[in-house]
Amino acid sequence: MNILGIDIKEKVLKDYYPKLLTILLKDHSSNKNIIWATDDYKRYGKGYEKTSRIFSKLITGDNGYIIKPRIKKTDNQQTSRSRDNGEVFTPSWICNKQNNLIDEKWFNYKYVFNQENGNKWETNTNKIKFPKGKRWQDYIMDIRLEITCGEAPYIVSRYDTVTGNYINIKDRIGLLDRKLRIVSENTDNQIDWLYWAKKSIENIYAYEFQGDNLLLARENILFTFIDYFNQKFDKNPDFDLIYEIANIISWNIFQMDGLKYVVPYSCQTEKKIIVTLFGKEVEETQCIGCKKDYVDQHNGVYSKIKDWETGKTIKFIDLINKGEI
Repeated sequence: MNILGIDIKEKVLKDYYPKLLTILLKDHSSNKNIIWATDDYKRYGKGYEKTSRIFSKLITGDNGYIIKPRIKKTDNQQTSRSRDNGEVFTPSWICNKQNNLIDEKWFNYKYVFNQENGNKWETNTNKIKFPKGKRWQDYIMDIRLEITCGEAPYIVSRYDTVTGNYINIKDRIGLLDRKLRIVSENTDNQIDWLYWAKKSIENIYAYEFQGDNLLLARENILFTFIDYFNQKFDKNPDFDLIYEIANIISWNIFQMDGLKYVVPYSCQTEKKIIVTLFGKEVEETQCIGCKKDYVDQHNGVYSKIKDWETGKTIKFIDLINKGEI
């Protein structure tokens, strides 16, 4: 059975890799599951509200088809998500163009990985050359962040976001695709390849508001890793390795409200019982951060990421306040 198609079926994931959805649905900031953060699924009933958490039982079985990439959604669904949720669609050729600009500056020369040709590109099939003073390992360790990532088209490019056509590994243009290509070109054995492939994933971050998109992004990144592993070694990684990579991805590709730096809808109106001369009254206090637009005074759950070099967890807002992002 093919589980590596454009639309990865969650039911098939559960059948093949029993623990995988549990990992991919994890929200490390709250130590619970990610939430839907969209009303698109409320027609399916209880548990599908925008503030409800996504559990594997809700997206497998009879409802194993409901989460699908944008290209597989109807025109009406695509339009409503753009209108209601501010979802932005970015064609693959634009992702490639912007990623090329990043690499042009890093390498200090043009057409490092490919040369653009309108809304297509021609891949550079030669081994990538590095400028004086920079090593291929430096490129792997250079941190990249995609904001409001959707299905992560800037990070990985398993399929063309316009046509839905599968993109061959040699022609992929994502930030992680480029790192994994470099790893494959510069390592000769599985131990070295895995070490640097993990480093590649550890140095790619992204956040997304909507839970369905977040799951799609995590799946796309995981199966991109599997694609490159299979290409290099002509076999699939074992279960334990897949679970290990999925855990890294579940930390680095995280759910966050990009305006508040907290888990979506986690801010609360606090209620207190006040005793007065006339009896008991309920006093409600809105989240100060939401009320006054103070990003560092929300009472919600601030989103966290992991620094893989130190093993420490960090609030994303702390990186903002320190000017590191």
